[in-house]
Amino acid sequence: MQHDASQVGPASVVECRSISGRLVIATHNPGKLAEMRELLAPFGIDALSAGELGLVEPEETGARFQENARIKAQVAARASGLPAFADDSGLCVDALGGAPGIHSARWAGPEKDFAGAMQRIEEALRERNANGPGTRRAHFVSALCVAWPDGHIQEFEGRVDGTLVWPPRGTAGFGYDPMFLPDGHDRTFGEMTSEEKHGLPPQGLGLSHRARAFVKLAAACLSARNGTPSPPA
Repeated sequence: MQHDASQVGPASVVECRSISGRLVIATHNPGKLAEMRELLAPFGIDALSAGELGLVEPEETGARFQENARIKAQVAARASGLPAFADDSGLCVDALGGAPGIHSARWAGPEKDFAGAMQRIEEALRERNANGPGTRRAHFVSALCVAWPDGHIQEFEGRVDGTLVWPPRGTAGFGYDPMFLPDGHDRTFGEMTSEEKHGLPPQGLGLSHRARAFVKLAAACLSARNGTPSPPA
């Protein structure tokens, strides 16, 4: 049974399966792993990474973020015998027709050279004379999938809109964060602390794409520990 809790109303949320105990985070990306562990920490989840378990990284053959998140979660769940949580996310630039999109990591190459990837985006924007803020619109998307060994899956999606700046600013975060200025803010993701970027309500703003998707997941599938209220849907 599958539910996309980002698209259904409150009546369907009660059908979602609860997450508790051990959970595999299906990523080998240390930046994503750190963010996911921080998001899960208030919920008493024993989070193991795919890398720690020696699980292979599956080939991401999907045409959409959600499809790739599902591939990663299902492979990890089957291999580990535990529920698995996967994210597929990326930067979509309007002037580049949505690129790099699902290929965001590939633009950085096997060396994960995101400085080079940001330079590549900037050069592509200049080729299109995209020099003003109105021509440099972009958004981050995060698709989350939780898969169980029995085949049950639940999926959620979050998005944050903004503008690309140059040169990149800040050394926090990872990936394309230093060139992404979220709407309503004067600092890039690369200049924000971890709590500012993806801290959850009521302490944080739930600003990042991953935090926004996680708020939906938490409302549907998680119960906070130590008296901390679950984030609102």
